[in-house]
Amino acid sequence: MKIDVLIVGQGLAGSLLAWTLLRRRLRVVLVDDGRESASKVAAGLINPITGRRWVKAAYLSQMLPAAMSCYQALANHFGQAFFVEMPMLRLLRDERDRQRVIARLEDPIYEGFLTFDAPLPVGLRSPFGAVLQTGTGFLRTEALLVRIRETLLAMGVYRAAELDCRQITLEPELRWRELAPRCIVFCEGHRARFNPWFGGLPFQPAKGEILTGVTTGPLPETMLHYRHWLVPVGDGRFKTGATYDTTQLDAVPTEAGKQALLADLRAVYPASVDIRIEQHRAGIRPTTLDKQPFLGCHPRHPNLYIFNGFGSKGSLTIPWLAERFADFLQQRADLPAWCDVSRYHDSHFPG
Repeated sequence: MKIDVLIVGQGLAGSLLAWTLLRRRLRVVLVDDGRESASKVAAGLINPITGRRWVKAAYLSQMLPAAMSCYQALANHFGQAFFVEMPMLRLLRDERDRQRVIARLEDPIYEGFLTFDAPLPVGLRSPFGAVLQTGTGFLRTEALLVRIRETLLAMGVYRAAELDCRQITLEPELRWRELAPRCIVFCEGHRARFNPWFGGLPFQPAKGEILTGVTTGPLPETMLHYRHWLVPVGDGRFKTGATYDTTQLDAVPTEAGKQALLADLRAVYPASVDIRIEQHRAGIRPTTLDKQPFLGCHPRHPNLYIFNGFGSKGSLTIPWLAERFADFLQQRADLPAWCDVSRYHDSHFPG
């Protein structure tokens, strides 16, 4: 069966890329093995200003509207809201933090995103104060992935299978099982490290653990950002995370991770002492050495592509980049240089 694109992996990257290509009337098949992925575990945070240096995300003026438009279109299609807009109260750690945010407030590009010395909810501790961020929220990622998978199944273009790259034939035509795709796009998350064509790229995967809990105590009406984050999801329930471990790369939750998250939460929010944990999950973020995604084609196999490496910013960046990648596949435009995998063609694709 001849198709245009075979997509490998149904995380957020593969799902939104499939959705984008199907809207462009391309013949798409997606294959996924159903295993736990970072997208299924992630809280789906959208935060336009990140890090200890309070850096505004690059291309935010394009990416944020694209993400909002994408998630609203999906909500309209499925009759279900996936993105929840919610401000974020960011607790300042020390005097250096205060000085950095004061400097940002003098920069016009941060106007409208930050409110300094925001009032604290009762019971919240932050000796150096807090900043209220807007343009933030979270994506109900797992619910979105379920609905997209159901749609792909109903269309007959979803394959529940583990794709073994040894089953791919490159010549005389590209084939996998009964499919003859014009191209294959690998959206495998951290498992791309083991891909025979793209595994040499400088991934820097990191394990993260997330808790879902319920408390009878008060919860803030905003998301919180401190050493970790807390997202209230309604009815006294919340999510908090995430740990960051670059050594133990498995999807197994640990007691140490759980206790670290709870200790940090209780340190800033003693009112949350009465907590019952409902769920404890772990995933591996597909982060990269230069903190930029990997998009593009293999230097010697131009019908093999990668769409990966979004790390913890995928909810914000993937919708806009999926459109750019679709343009590239259809030979309408080049990829942005900062995410084009060709930046590694000479150094990470051995001959």
